[in-house]
Amino acid sequence: MRYYIADCHFYHGNLNERMDLRGFADVEQMNAHMIEQWNKKVRKNDEVVVLGDFSFGKGEETNRILEQLNGRLFLIRGNHDDRYLKDRAFQKDRFGWIKDYEKLHDNGRSVVLSHYPVFCYDGQYRRDAQGRPKTYMLYGHVHDTYDEVLVNRFVQETRSAMRLAHGQVEEKNIPCQMINCFCMYSDYIPLSLDEWIELDTARREKLNKELMGNPT
Repeated sequence: MRYYIADCHFYHGNLNERMDLRGFADVEQMNAHMIEQWNKKVRKNDEVVVLGDFSFGKGEETNRILEQLNGRLFLIRGNHDDRYLKDRAFQKDRFGWIKDYEKLHDNGRSVVLSHYPVFCYDGQYRRDAQGRPKTYMLYGHVHDTYDEVLVNRFVQETRSAMRLAHGQVEEKNIPCQMINCFCMYSDYIPLSLDEWIELDTARREKLNKELMGNPT
């Protein structure tokens, strides 16, 4: 099984009082909870793609976290990851690969992976024979900030746009499947693509209602 998650920020204690307002008593409690949540889901041979900003700790600190996590891990580099990646003490071989951008296949679908949201990603027009989206863009970086509100507005407007795509005989709306895999959205649990799709659909529907002044 393959899972995805973004912006864990192990050792980033300031996120308990600022921006995320995670609410843990200290960084040790936060780290312990995230490790517990991770290992509830992930087994030894599962794959987990981390979409950036895995840790705010130094090399040895991040090594200790990785030693406690189940699964085969892969890293999309985020803006905070160089803090430990450039530390000579860090054991890079714990990650199967470390990249800035990647495209994978996941149960017949293409997955575009980046720490940063990619608004015009490769394959956003593609559908299968049943009309379902064939490509998903998974990202992180923006957490649950106003930037994510702006991303949602872009997604909503793009999905409402009608275009004649290659090979089609009539105009159809653009699928535009951009999913923020922010760890707090999943209660710090890595999720499969299908689980992220379900969670993202419900979250964006709620957000759209709130933007229209109808929170129910």
